[in-house]
Amino acid sequence: MITKVNIYMKKAIIIHCWEGAPDYCWYPWLKGELEAINFEVQVPVMPETNLPKQKLWVPKIHELVGEPNKNLILIGHSIGCISILRYLESLKENQMIGGAVLVAGFTDDLGIEEIANYFETPIDFEKIKSHCPKFVAINSDNDPFVPLKHANILKAKLGAEIIIKHNMGHFSGSIEGEESCTDLPDALNAVLKISK
Repeated sequence: MITKVNIYMKKAIIIHCWEGAPDYCWYPWLKGELEAINFEVQVPVMPETNLPKQKLWVPKIHELVGEPNKNLILIGHSIGCISILRYLESLKENQMIGGAVLVAGFTDDLGIEEIANYFETPIDFEKIKSHCPKFVAINSDNDPFVPLKHANILKAKLGAEIIIKHNMGHFSGSIEGEESCTDLPDALNAVLKISK
């Protein structure tokens, strides 16, 4: 049975963190909040999540999105953020999404060898901006992995609105040995603001 896709419906895709899953930390809460206001929301399981690879995650995002349009908001957490940026960088001319929310996003390999595969080529911020008009970056002042300088880089390079939270760690949970972050109103508000 072929179902007709409603390109006018607001859609959000949440790309989880390294070792993440659809039911981890704040993802189910945000999915529920957005669905309650008639968003179509996906929180997919990303491939080989124990060792993320750009060459697998970016094609998976292409598969999930299909034909991008301005009703689509992409939401990333940690490695999900750079995956979204690399996805945007790979779009064809004139392909656009509505915006992106980057939670604990970063712009280099953070000295972690396992994610160096995402940074083998420089990030083309101008190309990324040409496919996405609005960015919101949400970072924490005590993130043990992502220094605050990355929020400033995202602001400078992408014109992102930055939101700095106090003592929120990596906005994560048991994977990072943190108390679980089970809701994230700033992410909801960012999606609502972008989608107006």
